[in-house]
Amino acid sequence: MLEMQKDMIIFAIITVFILVISYFLNIFKFLVELFQKNPQALTYIDEILTALITLSIGFAIFSWRRWLELKKETARRIKLQEELLKIANTHAETERIISKQLRSEIEERKKEKK
Repeated sequence: MLEMQKDMIIFAIITVFILVISYFLNIFKFLVELFQKNPQALTYIDEILTALITLSIGFAIFSWRRWLELKKETARRIKLQEELLKIANTHAETERIISKQLRSEIEERKKEKK
């Protein structure tokens, strides 16, 4: 959660920084000049802005859903890994017990032969 808050703060700072720079440097002055020379191009600006805002919201929702899926998948894999470790430990313990029993049987048979 802290990482997400950190990212959001950084994102907000970058956004304000870009806003201030674009305000003082008139980065989009060429657009103003373009629309002054071609007023018919201005008629489509609302559709373009609507499409860009819709795309931004869509990408945000898409990213959020992929993040939730990744979170679930990570939790599932961690659980599976823990189960595998338990199985491996159980298997190793079983092998150790079997090995111990086999050694004791071998020792008993050696004693019987003598």
